[in-house]
Amino acid sequence: MPNVALFNIAGEEIGKVKLSDEIFGHEVNESVLHTVVTAYLANQRQGTQSALTRAEVSGGGIKPWRQKGTGRARQGSTRSPQWTHGGVVFAPKPRDYRMSVNKKVKRIAMKSALSSKVNENNIVVFDALDIAAPKTKEMIKVLENIKVDNALVVLPEKDEIVERATGNIPGVKTTLVGTLNVYEILKYKTLILTQDAVAKIEEVYV
Repeated sequence: MPNVALFNIAGEEIGKVKLSDEIFGHEVNESVLHTVVTAYLANQRQGTQSALTRAEVSGGGIKPWRQKGTGRARQGSTRSPQWTHGGVVFAPKPRDYRMSVNKKVKRIAMKSALSSKVNENNIVVFDALDIAAPKTKEMIKVLENIKVDNALVVLPEKDEIVERATGNIPGVKTTLVGTLNVYEILKYKTLILTQDAVAKIEEVYV
């Protein structure tokens, strides 16, 4: 069962936290991580891009000049792809990029992502994030105390003070346990949790 240090917002180590071996001590499966991240990014795509092919562009119904005798290359339409305002070759059309991943694979990926942070010593657990005011400087002070500048802050439930204090810090994002995803865990260098967030993660993914 992995143990990690427990900090207060002053950056002082005040104890240890035992993490669930089933969730934070799972074997890291890189293949599953790749599958889930690829699916997540694909599912973010709107798929609304669209352009007109030569068959759909208006105009160009007449041959611009006769076939032979002009010294110029033969042309059949002013809406061919090589012409200005012509159609697009293999024009993109609206499509659905969605990829489905079964729940068991998603669960393995989540456990692998969380375990990778523990293995790399890139996980920080606070007893609580009791910030005095929703000020950016307050959160920057907390991050400086633990020497972190790129992090995903995971909260057990909505906390407007922490969210507002973190909102303008480059490289730092807040999320909730309920909306936590593998891509964001891997994207940010450090994973910051509160004790309550750890308990909620273990309750959800056990």
